[in-house]
Amino acid sequence: MQKLINVIALLSGLTSAALIGGGAYVLLNKDALIEQAKEAATKAATEAVAGALPGMIQGAMPKMPSVTGGAIPGGASLPTTTGLPKSPF
Repeated sequence: MQKLINVIALLSGLTSAALIGGGAYVLLNKDALIEQAKEAATKAATEAVAGALPGMIQGAMPKMPSVTGGAIPGGASLPTTTGLPKSPF
């Protein structure tokens, strides 16, 4: 029974040491880790946009008609105003 308790205590100590060591590593190297993450995100976003642009542009451009119709009969009428709008009061 004593050996089991000793193993549990040893594993607990190793776990605590690993957590403290990992935290210290992250704390000391946080600037480098942040820069690496920024560079990776920028690279991935740039590649995704560059890959998607040709397909988006081709899909957004309408096809030009080969034949067009004649002019609109009567011309386009524009709205006209006849003085100032009436006051609601």
